[in-house]
Amino acid sequence: MVFEKIKEIIIDQLGLDDDVQIAAETSLMGDLDADSLDAVEIMMAIEDEFDVEVPDEAAEGFKNIGDIVKYVEENK
Repeated sequence: MVFEKIKEIIIDQLGLDDDVQIAAETSLMGDLDADSLDAVEIMMAIEDEFDVEVPDEAAEGFKNIGDIVKYVEENK
């Protein structure tokens, strides 16, 4: 499932505990305290994992994890 894999990538990239609550509505920067460098690294890991390119314009429009999942599902 795309959501579960993206959740794993985020947990790994941010060094979070495995039991952290991440939902589709979770915001990388607002809820998980990711900075812009973290966001770029997460996007790069997602691109590698799903073999999809996420343009900067698209990434800037992501409000939450659900937006990322939707983009990957529609573009993989």
